[in-house]
Amino acid sequence: MSEKSSTGAASNSASGKTTRKKPRASTQAWSRSLSATMAGARAGSALALDSAVQQLFKKSPRTENQTDSTFADKEAQRFVSKLGKLKGSYIKIGQMLALFGEHFLPPALTRALHKLDSSTQALDWQEIEPLIKANLDERFDQLDIEQQAIAAASLSQVHRASIKASGQTLCLKVQYPNLAEVIDADFDAVVKMLVLARWLKKGQELDDWLSTMREQLHNEINYLREAELTQQAALLAQSTNADNSKQSKQYCQLYVPQLFSDYCGGQLLALEYIDAYSVTAEQVKQLSLQRRNVIAKTMLDLFFREVFEWGLLQTDPNFGNYLIELDDRRKRVTNDKLVLLDFGAAMILPATTLHYLQQVIVAGQEQNIKSLISGLLGLGWLKANASEEACQTFAMFCVELLEPLRKPAQLPAEYLNKRGEYCWAKSNLMQRAGKQGAANASSRHFTPPARDFVLIARKLTGVFTFISVLNAEFNAYPIAQKTIEQWHKNNSHR
Repeated sequence: MSEKSSTGAASNSASGKTTRKKPRASTQAWSRSLSATMAGARAGSALALDSAVQQLFKKSPRTENQTDSTFADKEAQRFVSKLGKLKGSYIKIGQMLALFGEHFLPPALTRALHKLDSSTQALDWQEIEPLIKANLDERFDQLDIEQQAIAAASLSQVHRASIKASGQTLCLKVQYPNLAEVIDADFDAVVKMLVLARWLKKGQELDDWLSTMREQLHNEINYLREAELTQQAALLAQSTNADNSKQSKQYCQLYVPQLFSDYCGGQLLALEYIDAYSVTAEQVKQLSLQRRNVIAKTMLDLFFREVFEWGLLQTDPNFGNYLIELDDRRKRVTNDKLVLLDFGAAMILPATTLHYLQQVIVAGQEQNIKSLISGLLGLGWLKANASEEACQTFAMFCVELLEPLRKPAQLPAEYLNKRGEYCWAKSNLMQRAGKQGAANASSRHFTPPARDFVLIARKLTGVFTFISVLNAEFNAYPIAQKTIEQWHKNNSHR
């Protein structure tokens, strides 16, 4: 199968697969919830027995939320396997828990959740056609829609279509029937089974996390919101392209596929169909270092634009949401594009949050610990009563995470090429930062980070990983410094 992807498509292609009729969500919600509850109860009983055995043989004591024996690993895998079989929103909830759960779930479970298979079979055309018709009404006859889905994910599937009058090809992203009716019940069922399994302890801090996850889940099925943010992002991308055109060929163009609002509905999004490649595609790997660097610099510049100008942050930086449209290789001067997709998980950040987030990035790049701690406190990422050691530890973690943005003279020599340029893949920054984060978490001064910090850290990690996969070699300081100098100028009156 080609490594090419198309706009609107999920990461798992359904092409060539036999579709299977999925039971209607509204008639299956109760049985799915009961099945989830039983899985949680079984895991809870098994882990309680394991804990008793551990105590009997006087093995090292553990708290309920730190169960990490081989037996716990097996039970976690069994539990996640059950979650996977329930499909649909359960898969999506499991993926969200994998991203956020390391802050309140035991290691055995987070490891198992990271292996959750998101592949799913597309609904049969007879099951999905009525929903498309209900969203389009008389406009349904204006389209030729391929009955075989080209992709399927946990919450939606994608069909290719063409406008009969113009022949233009579209991607129709179709939300599964009745999903909005059961998504809260499914979420509650997962939380309940985690409590029954003794992997979760209720509390205000946890309630905040769960509230954030529930909100994001609802955002991802709110197609009217996604359509509005897609159009907003398209305008911002155009403005950015106009500004970056002054930078010669340092950046490639950003591109947000056209939204066809005439063919959108509450459970349907219609986007321009574009053939593009994932960053992991062989065709991208074979590009010259110069072209890969241009794409990588564009991704980094995009991050700074989002935080310092746009105020619109795509918080789901998986590779499927950033595709690369390659220009003809035979041209002397190429014009590749970075295609931006899926704004269902995007956040519009409040002005105050933006200011303190910008302060944290600026202070981290400048290694100004006092200003960095002030920004972390302003964001609520550090508590007002945090110890001096906790503040210093968190601040130094942020400084290390922003390593690539430093002045060239401050970059670790072992990660530079012969030209003194930072080698992103060679640096293994994310692995090093992960180990440091784990070490910090074991400290008695550690408190679970604020939910917004995890979203921002996830975003930054995604950006740096994207650049590393491109095997780029360049110093980020000039890109960061351009923005930082402007920030200082704008805030000189404060």
